[in-house]
Amino acid sequence: MPQLQNIVLTDRSTPTPVNHTYTPRDIVGGVAEVVESTGVPIGDNRFTVSLKETAQGRFKGVLKGQFPIVQNQTINGVTTPVVVRTSYCTMEFSFDKSSTEQERKDCVGLMQSSLDPSKTLVNDSIVKLQGVY
Repeated sequence: MPQLQNIVLTDRSTPTPVNHTYTPRDIVGGVAEVVESTGVPIGDNRFTVSLKETAQGRFKGVLKGQFPIVQNQTINGVTTPVVVRTSYCTMEFSFDKSSTEQERKDCVGLMQSSLDPSKTLVNDSIVKLQGVY
């Protein structure tokens, strides 16, 4: 069983990708949360991991990311941070109790591979917001 710990996630900044270190925040209801703190909690990037057994006896793993963009606003001389938009991502896995570790590893690997920028079907649809035809 993994311990809640730091995780480093790398973005796709060009020309040099940036590593982002997420540190443990809490575990609530079986959902582990790590954050990349900006110093202002509303602006924290959040990443959660959870695993639950469903009523049907399947194991359901969920990864979620929440990435707010914060700007300062000044009203009557008072400056406060506000979230102007947020990107969300959810990736869900569902495995049968009889699945092997290799089957689960292959499933995760295939999904990871689909997110490679060279896979235009996924990249252009998700990143460039282009419809599939």
